[in-house]
Amino acid sequence: MAAAAQEKADTLTWLRRISGDLATATIQRLEETLPWYAEMPPARRSAVGLVAQAGITSFLQWFEEPASTPAIAADIFAAAPRELLRSVSLTQTLQLVRVTVEVMEERVAGRSEKVREAMLSYSREVAFAAADVYARAAEARGLWDARLEALVVDSILTGEADDELPSRIAALGWHGHGEVAVLVGTTPPQLDVDQVRRTARKLGVDVLIGVQGSRLVLVVGRADLPARSSGEDGVELPFPEIAKRLEPGFGSGHLVLGPPVPALVDAGQSARAALAGFAVARAWRHAPRPVEADDLLPERALAGDAVAKQTLVDRVYRPLQAHSADLVATLWSYLDNGRSLEATARELYVHPNTVRYRLKRVSEVIGWDATGPREALILQTALILGSIGTDATRRRGLASRRPSASR
Repeated sequence: MAAAAQEKADTLTWLRRISGDLATATIQRLEETLPWYAEMPPARRSAVGLVAQAGITSFLQWFEEPASTPAIAADIFAAAPRELLRSVSLTQTLQLVRVTVEVMEERVAGRSEKVREAMLSYSREVAFAAADVYARAAEARGLWDARLEALVVDSILTGEADDELPSRIAALGWHGHGEVAVLVGTTPPQLDVDQVRRTARKLGVDVLIGVQGSRLVLVVGRADLPARSSGEDGVELPFPEIAKRLEPGFGSGHLVLGPPVPALVDAGQSARAALAGFAVARAWRHAPRPVEADDLLPERALAGDAVAKQTLVDRVYRPLQAHSADLVATLWSYLDNGRSLEATARELYVHPNTVRYRLKRVSEVIGWDATGPREALILQTALILGSIGTDATRRRGLASRRPSASR
């Protein structure tokens, strides 16, 4: 027992005597075998050298007292500045451990088999400690990214974009380069964020994910991604098709897609339409899933959405009025008469074929077909809103031209 203790003490003394040479040899080996180390700026190269030297010193302390492994292993990485974690990957750190072990093994191989075994055992502990350090850093970064992503999505939904929004978006690694649309649905019981992102990458889009209680919001933007697969023919998918493929990531209930906008900084417009549509989607009994916010314009207008009202007037009433008064009159009569061609023809004193022709022209001008029940509701709502707006404008005009009362 005394002989073993004396042997350990002699070995420890010898290791301390050659520790300086070991550190020098390790740095030299790093420069010779690891290209990334030689290419580093002097300050970072020095920091990596400190880690290597701390590893050698820590091994000596551990060899003297093996029970101190966890604390000593953690101290190795405490010697390096925090920014080293961002410039040196876990793979490179493990390469550093391997080179250090190789140098020490070469120098002590002929001295004692016990030292060699101890060194290999300790290198394992250091490798686990390195993995723990990087795992904690990744976890902290992940939590920070999640908070930042939630902040960005909230800014988009509330329309409170400021000058810092572009920098926050860039910090999240946003790959978007073009159109953006917002998708609003319910949060599933078990949200698999990673699966949603994988699906988005396959569709050639990037996503920002926001969870607001029972509501799940995806900001979807076209992106240039390494694993891009926009479809079998390589053509960019339209947003309704993208929404359909992202639909499994949402919970049960309605799913509403806002209209596309040119860039992420304009996503608030799409978000407002999607949120307004989501709030009234239950009023359309047979609404598809997903449904576009613009297909819910009548419900949104009835709920008081000013944007929906203006959209209906601008897309339906004004184009028809500007094109021909006959188209407006025909559409009014057709809808008021229960979409009956004969009744409309009798009221307007024209042939039914004339009614058919005018309805076809209506569809060509505004893109909606009055013969369908759903589109008829959209067009009738637009006519009502347009006529109300026209009457209100006429009354304001008359009031402004009315002479003031004499004194």
